[in-house]
Amino acid sequence: MTAPTPFFDGHNDFLLRLLKTPTPREETWLGTAGRGHLDLARMKDAGFAGGLFAIFVPPASSGPPPDFKALMADPPYDLPMPPEMKHPQAQPDALAMAGLLHWMERSAPNDFRVCRSVADIRTAMKAGVIAGVMHMEGAEAIGPDLDALYLFYDMGLRSLGPVWSRPTIFGHGVPMAFPGSPDTGPGLTEAGLDLVRLCDELGIVIDLSHLNEKGFDDVARVSSAPLVATHSNAHALCDSPRNLTDRQLHMIRERGGMVGFNFATFYLNANGTADTGTGWDVMLRHLDHLIAQAGEDHVGLGSDFDGCVLPDLIGDVTGVQHLFEAMAAHGYDALLIAKLARKNWLACLDRCLN
Repeated sequence: MTAPTPFFDGHNDFLLRLLKTPTPREETWLGTAGRGHLDLARMKDAGFAGGLFAIFVPPASSGPPPDFKALMADPPYDLPMPPEMKHPQAQPDALAMAGLLHWMERSAPNDFRVCRSVADIRTAMKAGVIAGVMHMEGAEAIGPDLDALYLFYDMGLRSLGPVWSRPTIFGHGVPMAFPGSPDTGPGLTEAGLDLVRLCDELGIVIDLSHLNEKGFDDVARVSSAPLVATHSNAHALCDSPRNLTDRQLHMIRERGGMVGFNFATFYLNANGTADTGTGWDVMLRHLDHLIAQAGEDHVGLGSDFDGCVLPDLIGDVTGVQHLFEAMAAHGYDALLIAKLARKNWLACLDRCLN
């Protein structure tokens, strides 16, 4: 049997699923029930060599959380922005998810490792150990004085998105709307600019995937680091505010950055639908466009596993190898597939992390 192509993934929401799971955590992480998009056994079988694991604190609610997938299922839509969350609300869940990432390592030390540098990632991958890098999607847990950033950095945080799709003290995210432009309001606040400067100093990637256009430009102006969007697609093909315009893709290319191709059907289909029947043609059209605009050295994977509606052709982490087969049939050669699978992410992180 041919060994799977190893890949590095720019974004998943497994930690939130692990936090919310009603079953024992060992079953979700180490079990073989096949629920969700990820678990250790399927990751190993699928060639998942490493990735960014997101800490994401969902909107606070007195009742059940909103079903965003259902609310976004019938475009056009324009959902109200969730209210701003203060850091005392966000920190407990964020710390719990950081702890869960380390628990994953302790529960499977021969198979999973929390990594803080590209050298750590390469060492783990060479040993056949999955390399987990801590990411934060929405920086509410940091707080206005930024002191908590040092603590999360010591715990392994190496990538941070200042916002999710709600305002923070740091800036403004794009709305959950379709169709729409990413140019949706003001950019970073003064606190947000300070956050970017400190991330640059520490060597933490600033993730642009949920920022609006003015915020994107503010990061480009203030930061000297490569521009990185961990899980975004092409706005020219699906005009969701969450996708990147050609101008933004050109800036990523010029700054030696990275865009992670998002498997979420909301951000793939031209009509903005969560169509699980989305075909390889739609996905490959986005990849072609991202490569044409950002360059073949600046595109990788940003699946959004456990946080999105996937095409049935992928289904879960085990379907990534089918995507690589579709890339090959489309005309991508082995070198390009290796770049998209892992080499571009590792090269970019080498340029970003201290």
